[in-house]
Amino acid sequence: MPIFVRMKFTLQHKAQDSKARAGVIQTDHGAIPTPIFMPVGTCAGVKGIFHRDLRDDAGAKIILANTYHLYLRPGMEIIEAAGGVHRFSTWDGPMLTDSGGFQVFSLAACRKLTEEGCRFASHIDGSKHLFTPENVMDTQRTIGADIMMAFDECPPGDAPKDYAAKSLALTERWLDRCFNRFNQTQPKYGHSQSLFPIVQGCGYEDLRERAARNVMQYEADGYAIGGLAVGEPTEVMYRMIEVVNAVLPEDRPRYLMGVGTPVNILEAIDRGVDMFDCVMPTRNGRNGMLFTSEGVINIRNQKWRDDFSPIDPNGTSFVDTLYSKAYLRHMTIAGEMIAAQISSLHNVAFYLWLVGEARRKIQEGTFAEWKREMVVKLTKRL
Repeated sequence: MPIFVRMKFTLQHKAQDSKARAGVIQTDHGAIPTPIFMPVGTCAGVKGIFHRDLRDDAGAKIILANTYHLYLRPGMEIIEAAGGVHRFSTWDGPMLTDSGGFQVFSLAACRKLTEEGCRFASHIDGSKHLFTPENVMDTQRTIGADIMMAFDECPPGDAPKDYAAKSLALTERWLDRCFNRFNQTQPKYGHSQSLFPIVQGCGYEDLRERAARNVMQYEADGYAIGGLAVGEPTEVMYRMIEVVNAVLPEDRPRYLMGVGTPVNILEAIDRGVDMFDCVMPTRNGRNGMLFTSEGVINIRNQKWRDDFSPIDPNGTSFVDTLYSKAYLRHMTIAGEMIAAQISSLHNVAFYLWLVGEARRKIQEGTFAEWKREMVVKLTKRL
């Protein structure tokens, strides 16, 4: 039986007047400097962006794909025949797969939750399927991502406490089954895989603290915070991050799932989070919203019609200096596909610049002051 080396996290720097940290995650597909943003490639490809541009221009170190979507289409037979998701997609860097739990609860046409798992109807063709903690682990083994996520229930952010407590108890029982199956199986493609448990508990401090203490028994390679940015007030989200990170070990990476705006990311870094993902850079980009170092732009606005300045004078992507606001507005109004590509690449590059700059400021000991200045800029509507 082959011996697989576990993923390693090295904590390199701590901010002087903040909980912010800088570190490095080492995987078999490469190193990931933290804090890090993971562009969302739901079907093993980030919409509108070539892998080449993601890696070489935007500077992506890791991307995220989704178990639910890949399971339904193209299916596990195709991915396994290709030799796993890295070879299938040609992305040769680290990859993380969400377990599909959130998608089951948000996209499935109908679903039935039991102790066994979740029965659901595909949003594509209505076909019936069952996700269990065991078969979700098997599916992620077949996909072959470097980081796998546990199967959990993601309740609404405003769920009453009795429902949140029952949901958490089920998630914890499922988590035990996830780790049992994970430990009974092996990676399929010659590289190691890690399994991250997910801390749930809605907006209730005692449930979040209990959940954080529970996941630590598995001595996982990293830990995720789920079920936030799903309708609860922003202050509640920040407080739950503080509660959870006060419990989670310092020597493992912390991943805040599905969050969020640039300001959300900076606030979470300030509270000790290391990893992020969100569809916002690409989804909002396709609709004409650009995140820049000076504020937010709606490129459809008339004011950009004859503005020939770069998209973002401080931007790091080639599109920031190659194309003007006027040109991008013209292509957006005209409905040209290249407009969505330019906007998506710019936004992803900006998010990666932001976390990279946060990392540098942590190393320099100036993160807190820089973050205060950036939050003001990032909330401006230009």
